[in-house]
Amino acid sequence: MDHAAGKPVDPRVLEVTKPYYTEIFGNPSSLHSWGSEPRKAIDEARTNIVDLIGAEKKEEIIFTSGGTESNNLGIKGITYRNRKKGNHIIISAIEHISILNIGKFLTKNGFRVSIIPVDDYGFVDVEALKEEITKETILISVQYANGEVGTIQPINEIGEIAHDHDIYLHADGVAAVGQVPINVEEENIDLLSISSNDLYGPKGTGALYIKHRTRLETIMHGGGQEHGWRSGTENTPNIVGMGKAAELAKLEMPKESKRLTKLRDKLINGLLSSIDESFLNGHPTKRLPNNANVRFSWIEGESMILSLNMVGIATASSSACTSKTLEPSHVLIAMGIPHEKVHGALLMTLGKSNSEEDIDYVITNLQDIVARLRAISPLTPKK
Repeated sequence: MDHAAGKPVDPRVLEVTKPYYTEIFGNPSSLHSWGSEPRKAIDEARTNIVDLIGAEKKEEIIFTSGGTESNNLGIKGITYRNRKKGNHIIISAIEHISILNIGKFLTKNGFRVSIIPVDDYGFVDVEALKEEITKETILISVQYANGEVGTIQPINEIGEIAHDHDIYLHADGVAAVGQVPINVEEENIDLLSISSNDLYGPKGTGALYIKHRTRLETIMHGGGQEHGWRSGTENTPNIVGMGKAAELAKLEMPKESKRLTKLRDKLINGLLSSIDESFLNGHPTKRLPNNANVRFSWIEGESMILSLNMVGIATASSSACTSKTLEPSHVLIAMGIPHEKVHGALLMTLGKSNSEEDIDYVITNLQDIVARLRAISPLTPKK
């Protein structure tokens, strides 16, 4: 129940990567025939990603080491290239930690970063965003959907606002790509970050969609691979795997998203109806099909995670990239949830292997665990 932290590689994806480790081993930059086949395979992977996100050209896809690098290339690339035009960027309060830290870095280096609030569902305050725009604004970065609470943002509306003011829009699509339909052309997205593993592809690989004629400053200097945007020898096996994962996501997403939504709703409704003082975090319907984030009064998420782990259930309390700290979720805090209630949040994310039996097992065990933890918690009101 923790597919946000990591998904298994689809066996069909693994199978297509194998030849590129031993048989088709050439460097894609080589001019001889040993390089042409890997180069062709990488281009096919680009095409599969183009088809998945509704882009126009394969040249708009740049391969990276993952979502974090894509976020860095997209945001730093735009800001450094357009520094003469302006030094102001806008991000939301619930962005992934990689983007929040990029914002801190840019602030230290002469840029001004505005952080836009969200409402209690996690939706970006569009009116507040409009008010922050100035002549110096060069970039807006808002995640397509939040990986913690599952809320899907009104990206098309935000994109229209950005383009009306001649501002670039970057969307962190890591949590959303492959889960919900995305069309970068129709939704006014200039840059989109993608992660391979979130598509059931290999870890350590990602991509950045860069709309045609958008210009960046590179942050990885070297031999000029990936059209000069991201130097370094391409990780051919992983890229081929990511391309296959994108192809499968395009084909299977409609059916799989419908199945996951049914399981998600069964899980949420089962917990809220059977456990007193339990609450859903995020919007009840405008959320990712696999995301269930529920908080329980008077107990801590970490205690629930450890107790669930003892009965074979993996869950989380926040983003995997921040779970090593004891700090409460910045996403839930930004949504206005009191500090003491944030600690009672439990994040469950479903995947291809989950079944209705899994949902029943989680609900039954969580009922017992919550009751036990509340019985020993000093925060539980005395009857």
